[in-house]
Amino acid sequence: MAIDPDQLDRSGRELAARLRELRVRAGLSGVRLAARCNMSQSKVSRIEGNKSRPSLLDVEQILRALGASAAVAAEVMALARIAQTEWHDSRTLRRKGLDKKQVQLAGLETSSATFRYFLLSMITGLLATPAYVRASLRDAPSEQRSKAVALKLERQRVLFDQSKNFTFLMCEPAVLYPLIPRDELAMQIDHLVSLSRQPNIRIGVIPMGTYLGPGALNTFTVYDESVATAELDLGAIVFRDARDVQDLISRFTRYEEKALFDGDARGRLAEWAESCRSDL
Repeated sequence: MAIDPDQLDRSGRELAARLRELRVRAGLSGVRLAARCNMSQSKVSRIEGNKSRPSLLDVEQILRALGASAAVAAEVMALARIAQTEWHDSRTLRRKGLDKKQVQLAGLETSSATFRYFLLSMITGLLATPAYVRASLRDAPSEQRSKAVALKLERQRVLFDQSKNFTFLMCEPAVLYPLIPRDELAMQIDHLVSLSRQPNIRIGVIPMGTYLGPGALNTFTVYDESVATAELDLGAIVFRDARDVQDLISRFTRYEEKALFDGDARGRLAEWAESCRSDL
């Protein structure tokens, strides 16, 4: 399904207005609706004011309390599902400050225990050497760059928390993406080999020519089984609907079966690092 960022922005407002309209039409006050749903009146008010994102369960409870018809419920639930998806465009992120994104990611990493990364075209910042991190932010506004680099490197400490488990699947183009000079890229690949020996980190590599199944590929991350992000060069999409998250987990599992791990992965990474050095 094509995702229209403008639609994502509108959906939250439309959902809030639709729920308020249905409550008023049913002749219920916010207090009475809250009591029927076992919610606080302030929560109902925040939902109707588009100041709080309701879960799908919240919306289902409200619709049942309002006695909505099956057709109306289906329409509103479809809107609620879209509202569970957020679009963060790159221009807005830069305007707000790239450090804000790093703080948000650090929060996700602190609150999650299981991480799944599918990397299509670049190495993620958690696995990057300082040279790679600096290069990945070379086009950032100069006044934001130093702080964003520092925060990105600081986030790497989460990898050494043994209570957390990471699986990184990297396609060959991601490993060999020429973001930095070949000698520095060889050291970056050596760094991946080193990290792959940590007991809480699994690094899988997917060589070119590996068939991963039908459908377009994109970089994505799944945090536990509750939140997922998909990255584009123009921004990022955040999914909170359990069905979307489970769909990405299913894709990840399928890709995982195609990847090389442990000694096989380290052997292939060593070959790629050596190819970088032989080009010098």
